[in-house]
Amino acid sequence: MSLLLVAIAPVFIIILYIYFKDKYEKEPRRLLLYNFLLGAVVSIIITSILYYVFDIVLPLTNKTSIFEQFIKAFFVVGLIEEFSKYIIIRYFAQSKKAFNEPFDGIVYAVMVSMGFAATENIFYVANGGFPTALARAFTAVPAHATFGIIMGYYMGKAKFSNNKVALNLIGLFSAILFHGAYDFFLFIDFVPGIWVGAFLSLFIGIMLSRKAIKTHQNRSQFKI
Repeated sequence: MSLLLVAIAPVFIIILYIYFKDKYEKEPRRLLLYNFLLGAVVSIIITSILYYVFDIVLPLTNKTSIFEQFIKAFFVVGLIEEFSKYIIIRYFAQSKKAFNEPFDGIVYAVMVSMGFAATENIFYVANGGFPTALARAFTAVPAHATFGIIMGYYMGKAKFSNNKVALNLIGLFSAILFHGAYDFFLFIDFVPGIWVGAFLSLFIGIMLSRKAIKTHQNRSQFKI
């Protein structure tokens, strides 16, 4: 039970952070819960199915090949995981009446992403124990949050734009880019010191996420 709490604690800290950043018009808590659960269950199922299909179509077995690890990071892990979140935000959250300002894109994208991160983290921590929980609390979980914020920033703009398709896809591809970059530097750990690139990618993602939050806060039509 203690491991479970440690696994999900960083997830709920981030959720609370984003919830309180939604200053001017809070989202319905039930809808937030639905998005979290869809991320935790449906997104994981979609990801698992797509991973299985990809392993059959194009198995990547050479762990010391930089090219194969690049494909794995960007076109397997990054693409599949972010796409599985994207379709929930696009076809469930974005269609709701409560999604009535650009900041809501960030809120719902983070809820879906944190649902995904919670399930993923539970599996990792169950196998790796407390050291894994501690490491992921400051790396993988915040990384999923930044991917969600970046995607949600553009999907929030898309809801109220004539360029909905283009902005939605920019959100998806931006999340894939940051997710892929983060994982790529971790996957090629056989190159000495290259892991620094993952932390640089995460740092840039955090900085852009903070800017995205402030931008949509300042543009809220509910701001008095």
